Amino acid sequence: MKIVYSQDCLGFSRKGHPESPERVEEAAEFLRDKGYEFIKPEKCSEEDLLRVHSRELVEKVRNGSFVSMDCPEYDGIYDYARLSAGGAIRAAEVEGFSLMRPPGHHATRNSVGGFCYFNSIAVAVRKLGRKTLIVDIDRHHGNGTQDIFLGSGRVEYVSLHGTGYPGTGVRSVKNCHNHLFREHTGEDEYMKILDRLLNLDQSFDLLAVSAGFDTYKEDSLGSKIHLTTKSYRSLGQRLSELDIPTFFVLEGGYVPEKLGENIDSLVSGFES
Repeated sequence: MKIVYSQDCLGFSRKGHPESPERVEEAAEFLRDKGYEFIKPEKCSEEDLLRVHSRELVEKVRNGSFVSMDCPEYDGIYDYARLSAGGAIRAAEVEGFSLMRPPGHHATRNSVGGFCYFNSIAVAVRKLGRKTLIVDIDRHHGNGTQDIFLGSGRVEYVSLHGTGYPGTGVRSVKNCHNHLFREHTGEDEYMKILDRLLNLDQSFDLLAVSAGFDTYKEDSLGSKIHLTTKSYRSLGQRLSELDIPTFFVLEGGYVPEKLGENIDSLVSGFES
């Protein structure tokens, strides 16, 4: 599987912020050492963004005029977020893994949030226009992805997540199939719920995975769900059984020294 990556995504940071350049930089080094092929993305177009987001939000991100406690107003964040969305598009085109930042699944049609400025996976899905199953394995509910696709006849959204931020995804609604883990859980329970949620009585042309690794047992932002590196291999194997053209987009995952290993485990399971 090709890794979509550009060092340009390392160009913004804030001291102490968990969404740091180090997490993807270390992952890239690990995956290069494992022999993965890397390809570079290009920035998505404004037209790509407007298929998903309101013009008002696009202008706010361009001008840095948004207000968010967890989304700093970095210089150039409009272009960084466009490059990340472009990474998702490229990953969809080559059935690869986008190792880009910032993440995207908390960005709604009209607002930034949760370290996310534009919803990269949604931009890619809309651009390709296929009947798509989105599976979100991040520890936090992808409220932005649900907001964008709720009621869509061409996209089904599946999310497994814990309590806390952003406080959404408490129940399933329409085409959005959610499971909220209220108690601590591990691989066995997680996989059992995943099997149930993936039992959808329809076929798809594309599988898009919001690949968050803050479900890892040592992640400071990943309470409630305690997966191991080995768990991601099992998860990848289960997703591969769907036998659909697939791409992956990095979301969370805040243990830099383990992120590359966890990504490799997921991809190796998928390709086994």
